[in-house]
Amino acid sequence: MIRLGTLAGYAFEGPRALAGWTAPAQPGVFAILAKSNPAKPQEFSVIFVGHADDLSAQGLPFRHPQAGAWIKRANGKFNLHVCWLDVPGGTRSHREQIARELMAIYDPSCNVEKYDTAWKDEWIGAYDTAVTDALTTDRDPSKS
Repeated sequence: MIRLGTLAGYAFEGPRALAGWTAPAQPGVFAILAKSNPAKPQEFSVIFVGHADDLSAQGLPFRHPQAGAWIKRANGKFNLHVCWLDVPGGTRSHREQIARELMAIYDPSCNVEKYDTAWKDEWIGAYDTAVTDALTTDRDPSKS
């Protein structure tokens, strides 16, 4: 298991070597990882994030439209790994939301879509309820 997402909130299955993986015939979110440091075998970089109604129909491992970019980025297909998330009861829009969040956090180099992680107060405005308190952390995650 590998945890990805905001505050590592999603428990993904894997990572598994992409070259030997058979995608399950189920909906889910997947991330393609590249080994980022040969001296640290458990250190990976997220290079692509996707979602599907049926993971087995995505052309994984190497018939996916982005597979060539993954292989180039990882310096070979044997440096590629995959992890996947089953979203029980989740709809397509829920999987899209998770994928977009992961793209905003990790900025995967092989994704065409890019999402800004900026935050502005006027987007939500001020609020005050009995169950909320002021933020205790900085809005810039690099300062945490």
